Amino acid sequence: MLRSMKDLKGYTIGATDGEIGHVTDFFFDDQRWTVRFLVVETGSWLLSRKVLISPYSLLKADWEHKRLPVRITRDEVKNSPDIDTNQPVSRQHEVQYADYYGYPYYWGGDGLWGTGLYNPGMAPPPGLDPETLAEVRTEVADVYARAESTLRQNDDPHLRSCQAVLGNHLEATDGDIGHVQGMLVEEDSWSIRYLVADTSNWWLGHQVLIPPDWVSDIRWADSRVSVNLTRELIQDSPRYDPATEFTRQQEHDLYRHYERPNYWEREHNSAPHGS
Repeated sequence: MLRSMKDLKGYTIGATDGEIGHVTDFFFDDQRWTVRFLVVETGSWLLSRKVLISPYSLLKADWEHKRLPVRITRDEVKNSPDIDTNQPVSRQHEVQYADYYGYPYYWGGDGLWGTGLYNPGMAPPPGLDPETLAEVRTEVADVYARAESTLRQNDDPHLRSCQAVLGNHLEATDGDIGHVQGMLVEEDSWSIRYLVADTSNWWLGHQVLIPPDWVSDIRWADSRVSVNLTRELIQDSPRYDPATEFTRQQEHDLYRHYERPNYWEREHNSAPHGS
């Protein structure tokens, strides 16, 4: 199911032994358009420190009460690597974070979440002893991920703040079309499936959805996002109503309008057997 990232802001993060804090932002990588970290304001119990929570930590969400439980303790969060969320998160920071919690490296393979992984829930939970962990993760996958990390630990992880993207100007191949109003994220994979485009600067305030796969260029310094679509094609696309649930049929209609392959069939065909 798709969730509005605006709605997810403010959700409570609950550890196994108490509350951690509230979601204030998300970091996503602008190559795979997948949320890699939730930025959480801890409040007074941890001197209002902002910490990163990986989707690897998440348990089943309590959507009714706007609560995201995690399988870690407050002490684990307290003693986690101190990462300045106001500064770019380096690959070395990510390595330290993953090693601390015992998580796989999401950049260690072709899947959205690493070698053969479509969503973080497919990975083993943290805190397993080495022997059990070795049974869950094959030696080949583990060695591959670690070797890949060593080679790439100084790479630019391309992490961006979702909050910083909101308000960026959107431009089609033949002119401006509006600005980024929001994002829709898939709750299982934490992949950003759509940018919500507010076109009020161009025509009568309609909102439309644009898959990030169709983004051709992002100029962060200029706060501009370019998409490989014409203004007319966007204007004639199905409207998006944030007050109603966006259904799979509506997704079919959207991709049919643009005459482009949809993401769920593409990813299903490329997923490993049994996923």
